[in-house]
Order: sequence, then structure tokens, then C-alpha cells
Amino acid sequence: MTVWDDLVGQEKVSAVLDAAARDADALVTAAAADEPLPEASRMTHAWLFTGPPGAGRNQAARAFAAALQCVSPDRALGGVPGCGFCDGCHTALLGTHADVTTVAAVGSEILVKDMRDTVRKSFTAPANGRWQIILVEDAERLNEKSANAVLKAVEEPAPRTVWLLCAPSVEDVLPTIRSRCRHLNLLTPSVDAVADMLVRREGVEPQVAESAARATQGHVDRARRLATDPAARQRRAAVLRLPLRLDEVGACLKAAQELVDAAAEDAKQLAEEMDGKETEELKAALGAAQGGRLPRGTAGVMKDLEDMQKRRRTRTQRDSLDLALGDLTSFYRDVLALQLGSRVAIANADAEDALGQLARGSAPESTLRRIEAIAACRGALDRNVAPLLAVEAMTMALRAG
Repeated sequence: MTVWDDLVGQEKVSAVLDAAARDADALVTAAAADEPLPEASRMTHAWLFTGPPGAGRNQAARAFAAALQCVSPDRALGGVPGCGFCDGCHTALLGTHADVTTVAAVGSEILVKDMRDTVRKSFTAPANGRWQIILVEDAERLNEKSANAVLKAVEEPAPRTVWLLCAPSVEDVLPTIRSRCRHLNLLTPSVDAVADMLVRREGVEPQVAESAARATQGHVDRARRLATDPAARQRRAAVLRLPLRLDEVGACLKAAQELVDAAAEDAKQLAEEMDGKETEELKAALGAAQGGRLPRGTAGVMKDLEDMQKRRRTRTQRDSLDLALGDLTSFYRDVLALQLGSRVAIANADAEDALGQLARGSAPESTLRRIEAIAACRGALDRNVAPLLAVEAMTMALRAG
């Protein structure tokens, strides 16, 4: 199994990255042997991966990082970098490689203080790998100061440093940064490709795999979760029942509260899994005994960790809400397709009765207004409007039609 096997329906992108990894391997090998460097190379120091949610931007970047760090002995015999089994590939894919640094937004933005050490590290030589790789998973969340810090590093990189930036579109990244990157755009995988992956890689029954792939419209991570997690299927089913409950004002407010509470519960579960472990690890690193007091002067470090965890809980809650809003949008899109007699395949075939009921009981114009209300709610959440207020406004608009 090569590192490219995790890229679903991205054959062209895989081919480009595979060629670049070969050239990168030739560059490192030539430098180590003190041989002349190849004149032409498809490798460059900065890459920008774009594509719709679920297309696999981060997976593509991490697979490329693994291929660049591949130390398989088969390379000397003409093998392809990115075997997927060697220590370099394995640790890069797991996120534990010493020379692969991952940066992701904890809150709504990547702050400059979160980038300082990373930018500083980008100017150093690899510790034990072949390249120093910086993977920024949420490049669209760089604020002005952190983006400027990245720009300086991308403008004058160290010889063996590679930047891998991931964002939904090129417009989400500063023009001065994207002009210095090689751009790769990933496409939404087909339903058949995602379903095939779920059957082969996850052992999911074909019918369940096809249903999950169609319901998520090619979003690989959500399809995997929907196919393998019964709780995720239950939450989605509850969201799809919501449109039929909005017959009174009280029902609208209750439905909004339930959506927000479910998102908060998701954030709480993640916090319980991660916060305690992070806190204990930091205390141990600071020299605190088990259950003992922290050394003098370390309160500020603990406060920084608590602030980061709070930002992560807020983002997790809003990400969970966004998933529910995406399911609602998909539901009303199916309603509109039925109303217009479209031949587009229905994504939510498991809610066919509810779709038919709403399609018969309303006009296409009302459905469009409801889809716009969901989009307005998403926009309000992006502007940091209180989640409950934004969702209540949406459910009232869905009722009005």
C-alpha cells in the first residue's frame, strides 16, 4: 500500500505529487553523493492544495510529506518514494515525524504566536529526515500577522524546507503567498469512488457504503464516519427530522436548542478525550509530581494551554453545528430537486417520505428561501454570532418559508 492510496478519486493530483517526490528524492540523493543536481525538476519549495470540503486536501499534503521522507531501500533499485511502510512514511502519516510540523487552527484563526516557533524551525536543517516540512492545514485561517510571518518564510526558504499549505480555494490565501506556491486543485470524489474506498479500506457493507457516500456527496471523512459510527447516523437522522417539526414557534426554539446542545456535547466529548491528557503531559514536562503543585513561574504556561483548549472547544462546537447545517442544506436541495422534477440523484434517499411531504406542501421559491436561511446562519456563525441566536433565527425562517 503506497501513501497515495488514501487519496480517493484524485488520480491526477497523485500523479503530479508522485513525479515531484521522485525529483525530490533525486535532489537529496545527488546532494548526498556530491553529484551535479538535475537541471530540471518538478519539485518546488512551496505547494498550495485547494479543493472543496472532504476532497482530501490535508490527506494529499500529508501523503506528499510521507513520500518526501520515504527511506525505503527499494528507491535505490528504482522504487517509487512513498512506499507507505518504511519508518519515514509511517511516522509522517501518523504525524510523529520529527521533521514534519503540522499547524492547524485551534480557534477561528491561526495566531502569530502559534506560528513563531514553526517559522523559526523552517529555517533549520532536517534533524534526521530528508526534508524539513511545514504542513499548514487551515491556511485560510491565517490572520494578517501570521500570514506575513509565513510569507517571509516562503519568500526565502531554507534549501531543504518545503511548505505545504491547504485551503478551500486560492482566494482564501494572500496573493503574495499563493504566487510563490505551486497550486494543486482537488476535485470532489465521485460517490462510486468513496463507496468503493469504504468497502475496501473499512470493510463496510456495499449498501451501507453507497448510502453513506451518497448522503455526504463525496465528503470522504464524513462518509467514513457515517458508515462506521452508529451515533453519527443517529445524529444525522435527528437533523433530517427537524424540518417536519417546525410547525410552531415553540417547536422552532426547541429544535434550535437541541441542535446547539448536540454540538456542545460533541465539543465536550472531544475536550474530555484531549484536555486531560494534554494537561497532565504539560505538568509532567514542567516538572510537577503526580497530583502535586506546579513549579513557581509556570502558571502562565498553563494559562496558555487553557486558553488554547477553550478556543478549540468553541471551534469544535461550531464545526459540529456546520455539519448539521450541511445536512439540512442537502435535505432542502433534495426537496427542490423533487419540486422541479430534476433527474439529479437524491442524496437523502433514507428520508424519502419527508422529502416528498415537504415537496408537495411548499413551492420551490419557499425551498430556495429556506436554503438561503441556512446559508445566512452559517455566515452569522462565521461572524461569531452566538450559536443559539443564529440557529433560532434560522429555524424561524425555515418555518416561515
